[in-house]
Amino acid sequence: MLRMSPSLNKKWIHDANMPVYFGGAELNVATALSNWNVPSKYFTALPDNYLSKEICETLAEKNIDISSIVFSGSRIGICYLAQGLDLKHGSVIYDRAHSSFSELKPGMIDWDAVLDDAGWFHFSAITPALNQNIADVCKEALDTAAKKGITISVDLNYRAKLWQYGKQPVAIMPALVENCNIIMGNIWSANSLLGIAVDENIHNKKSKAAYLEHADATAKKIMNNYSKCSWVAQTFRFDQNNGIQYYAALNNSAEQFISKEFLTDTVGDRVGSGDCFMAGLLYGLYNSLPPAETVNFAAAAAVGKLQETGDATRQHIEDVRKIMNT
Repeated sequence: MLRMSPSLNKKWIHDANMPVYFGGAELNVATALSNWNVPSKYFTALPDNYLSKEICETLAEKNIDISSIVFSGSRIGICYLAQGLDLKHGSVIYDRAHSSFSELKPGMIDWDAVLDDAGWFHFSAITPALNQNIADVCKEALDTAAKKGITISVDLNYRAKLWQYGKQPVAIMPALVENCNIIMGNIWSANSLLGIAVDENIHNKKSKAAYLEHADATAKKIMNNYSKCSWVAQTFRFDQNNGIQYYAALNNSAEQFISKEFLTDTVGDRVGSGDCFMAGLLYGLYNSLPPAETVNFAAAAAVGKLQETGDATRQHIEDVRKIMNT
């Protein structure tokens, strides 16, 4: 997906200039993991044109395996988001209808071949939000991954503006999550996408302890409802003056592990911080780091991403560990 990032108050018009970034939830995760020496392969559909060629060449330079990318259709999906805002912001404009990816249909992809050498399959809830066909394609991939015994992870990112094809997320997502081993989100996305109850008055409590207690209860409900799930991670990100307060929790069936609380004075770009947390989580689990270290690494990576422009992080492992130790 291409992200157009205009400066408002007509500045982008007067300057005839608008930054363009390419990324997307799963690609942002793959980019971070590849940069952290985790072998990564990326699947998508792109039109067969010079823009796609330059994107693929750039991904290959980042050591991301692009061998399974499908070339079909006629356009790349686009979103427009004013600089400094988050993709959850109401002003985001999606232009993804009739993109190459959105026009994939069940039966088009040989998932057995795509996943032949994979040990891990990651997807996000943004993918099945596009249309029913993409939700069905996603289910094909997940069923194949489960049959192959591949570890499956999901990011429960919720984008209300994308769920516009007559289905509520709770009618689609539970069937896609049933084979997941790792689930990441927060108490609100678990409610929107999986129907897990959320305390509507939780904000009134203004308490970190209350949020973490709620996260613990939500994680237990998720693991109870989805028997294959062994890890649930949840993030908390709150505006604080011009910066951010950030912390996270990671649950298994026995314990909750809580990250350090990170505070930033400023924010460079809000886009991609959740993807960077997801990548940090997968990095820790892939490398069998202790749970406490894993959730701290993931949270520190997310905080580092908030200081970068663009969709995907450029941080190295030592950069993340420096933030962990501050």
